[in-house]
Amino acid sequence: MRITNRLERLAVAGTIATAVAVGALAPVAHAEPDAPDVPSTIAVPEGHKVFLVGHAVGVQIYSCNDVAGAYRWGFVAPRADLFGDSGTLIATHFVGPTWQATDGSTVVGKLDAPPATVDQTAIPWLRLVADRAAAGPAGDRLARTTYIQRTATTGGLAPAAETCNASTVGTTAEVAYTADYHFWKATGR
Repeated sequence: MRITNRLERLAVAGTIATAVAVGALAPVAHAEPDAPDVPSTIAVPEGHKVFLVGHAVGVQIYSCNDVAGAYRWGFVAPRADLFGDSGTLIATHFVGPTWQATDGSTVVGKLDAPPATVDQTAIPWLRLVADRAAAGPAGDRLARTTYIQRTATTGGLAPAAETCNASTVGTTAEVAYTADYHFWKATGR
């Protein structure tokens, strides 16, 4: 009787271990990121879905220029790190505008809709179409991107106009900003 109980316990333990192992190998259902609530002018057309959201922390870089005798701040480039919901670095953002995932894949965007000013104290929200995208040496996370949206912006506006003058021409200013970037892909892929 003692042997039978022991064998039964071993059988139950084996069944549990098998169930755990099979569960670990089974695909885990991941919820797709939600599409952002945006003005209709920057909504992404039907046939695409959000596959990645990055929370950017960085700077918008401006240069003070002399344009035909008038001094103006001109946009140069962004520089930001994008983090996932867990706080892990997922991509960087730089001139182009380009995004490069940690696997080396890239996407370069091109503005295809008028910017939407949602907050007068922050850079506008944008919709960009993917102009070029490529796999990287360690993967293709961004290679199928079709659209990129910039939403939930804070900061990043050009410095005050009066700070660009004869004594500051040729200088650059880095203005802190945050934003969410939503990466979209075609649903048929």
